[in-house]
Amino acid sequence: MTDILVYVPDSGKHSAEVLTLARSLGDVAAVAFDDAAAAIAGEYGAAKVLRVDAAGIDDYYVDPKATVLTDLARERTPDFFLLPSTDEGKALAARVAVALDNGLLTDVSGLEADGTATQDAFAGATVVKSKATKGFTLATVKIGATEPAPAPGSPETETVAASVAEADQRVKIAERVDEPAGDRPGLAEARVVVSGGRGVGSAEDFALIERVADALGGAVGASRAATDSGYYPHKFQVGQTGTTVSPQLYLAAGISGAIQHRAGMQTSRVIVAVNKDADAPIFGMADFGVVGNLFEVLPQALEEIDKRK
Repeated sequence: MTDILVYVPDSGKHSAEVLTLARSLGDVAAVAFDDAAAAIAGEYGAAKVLRVDAAGIDDYYVDPKATVLTDLARERTPDFFLLPSTDEGKALAARVAVALDNGLLTDVSGLEADGTATQDAFAGATVVKSKATKGFTLATVKIGATEPAPAPGSPETETVAASVAEADQRVKIAERVDEPAGDRPGLAEARVVVSGGRGVGSAEDFALIERVADALGGAVGASRAATDSGYYPHKFQVGQTGTTVSPQLYLAAGISGAIQHRAGMQTSRVIVAVNKDADAPIFGMADFGVVGNLFEVLPQALEEIDKRK
């Protein structure tokens, strides 16, 4: 079987997706820096867990982790090395690629056994097939690339002792602030996302978007136009420069569908759009579309949802 390294940063859905994809290619050795990551590696079919023990490694930016991952890749010469396509994952992958003079593929949505990767460009308008021509297949996997499928087991665990070298102490984390989780699911992990755009019209009227999200047990999202207008906080922005989501249901209300927004939600399983402009680009990728005023359509939807509860 093919040897695969997977960096598992946490116990989230994205990590589960990467592990599921990796498992389809061969035997997975998961690199975990904490017990939660090690647990999800076992739940999603890793044959081995490389549990890194490095005191103080989280006190610094990604450089110490990048050194550990580079050393593991150099020692084990994997056929594939996969990381989640997050800000951290891309920063780590870039450093590993430079250190090993290796090719790098980012935001892949599929991988074949020969290392050929599928990448969606221009919000899915173009599908690109790519392959690293130097070294092994080092890639970051975008969220929603595959449906996570548990495969619980009892992986072999190997402790990897490491330390933080002085050269990796250039950027120290001064403070971490955990945002209150609230009652709604996290945007990136939610199975249902209800997003509002410029068409919502005001911060006060976003309460309707929240009501629909709560009725469906989902998360609230917003387009860049809505966040730039001050209707909703920027941390809830869905799009290429915001959060990439891949829920089972994505409801876009008052969103025209700029390419930047579509890039962040195109892998949603079912897309429903509500917009009064019949020519809005969002309808080009929606599974279901309603041409109408969202302030008339969404209250009717809420009534139907309540009837079915």
